[in-house]
Amino acid sequence: MSSKISTLMGWHHDKRVDDGIMRHPADSIAWKTFDELYQSFASEPRNVRLGLASDGFQPFGNSKTPCSIWLVVLIPYNLPPWLCMKKENFILSMIIPGPESPGDAIDVYLQPLIEELKELWESGVKTFDASTKQNFVLHASLLWTINDFPAYANLFGWSTKGKIACPCCNKETHSIRLQNCKKRCYMSHRRFLPLNHKWRNDKTSFDGTKEKRLPPKQLSGDDILDQVADLDGLQLTRDPKKKIKISHESRSDNWNEKSIFFDLPYWKTLLLRHNLDVMHIEKNICDNILGTILNIKEKTKDTINSRLDLQAMNIRKELHPIKIGDKYDLPTACYTLSPEEKHRFFSFLKNLKVPDGFSSNISQCVNLKDRKISGLKSHDCHVLLQHLLPLALRGMLCKSVCESLIELSLFFNVLGSKCLSVDELEQIDAQIPITECKLEKVFPPTFFDVMELANSFS
Repeated sequence: MSSKISTLMGWHHDKRVDDGIMRHPADSIAWKTFDELYQSFASEPRNVRLGLASDGFQPFGNSKTPCSIWLVVLIPYNLPPWLCMKKENFILSMIIPGPESPGDAIDVYLQPLIEELKELWESGVKTFDASTKQNFVLHASLLWTINDFPAYANLFGWSTKGKIACPCCNKETHSIRLQNCKKRCYMSHRRFLPLNHKWRNDKTSFDGTKEKRLPPKQLSGDDILDQVADLDGLQLTRDPKKKIKISHESRSDNWNEKSIFFDLPYWKTLLLRHNLDVMHIEKNICDNILGTILNIKEKTKDTINSRLDLQAMNIRKELHPIKIGDKYDLPTACYTLSPEEKHRFFSFLKNLKVPDGFSSNISQCVNLKDRKISGLKSHDCHVLLQHLLPLALRGMLCKSVCESLIELSLFFNVLGSKCLSVDELEQIDAQIPITECKLEKVFPPTFFDVMELANSFS
């Protein structure tokens, strides 16, 4: 280990300012809890703290040849924030070849990495520090993974599909299968409100029921191990001849396997084992909002089937479709822009001027003549959701719609800040259930996919 790297690896311990503001993973509660549990590991600042990110990509661009190659990347968090996220400091631990994604069988490919991580935790490796001219035993630990929601299922072992798709809510996930849209929606956000909140008794504005349930219990590592005890040793494979069928219905849960990460001695004690990538979540939410308020064909959540589902649930009678002969007429919803408002919205984006480096040229994605927007990248959706939508929609939609969308924008704005205070995180974590309830009062049930708490985002 060079003298320069040795100094940088101890930055989180020697030079980090601990003023209650979160600028680095070392400022997080998860990191500090780990230090309290494993004080011998924490006593050596040069011991490596790692994060693991994994996702697939199409190597041939937009080629019609289907192929998915997965990367497994390790991020050393000892380095200061201006270095730890530089690509030259990432460790490409493995490449999982295609043409198919590994899916639930990813644990097979991760076995060598897990064995090395166990060795680095238990035995360590003898290392020479050029700054002190001495040898020391270097250990390493994996603090968490970072992934999108589908990869979450592969790495955690819990299927993110079906009626109990949320890994955090586990068996207490509540969902409704919509008769006409033929899909599941995940609402019941009132469960996360205080017990004395007036909306818990409001049947008319929500799904026609009163909400008396408590929020789902957050499971510990031991709780999870108890649930997957009968799956210990089960190894999933992509080979159809050796594929093992697991009945989620008979098990009354969504477990596919016991995650290989539990082979790490410390994994069950971690406060936060899996993080969700905000980039993917922001794009999905932004697409849902734009598709619905602009009534974009095949992207809007406000369809004839969603209106028929409202009718079947006997809620929001003002939006029920009106049958005229063999066709249905859909009453105008408060969350849909009129043609004139669409023109104002697209004109705002078309004429938008931003500082260099703030975003890509979003105006190129706007077709003012046809009133269409296309080709938005993930970062474009990030900028739209956090900064531009509240400005573009002001004075157009009614107060209830604007208020909920602005609060959602502020939530992601705070969450994506470079500097965070624990107080701010606690505030948005308490506020987001209220915001979700406001959205639930306005948008159709099809709008709601699985939602996560603020402390699951990375």
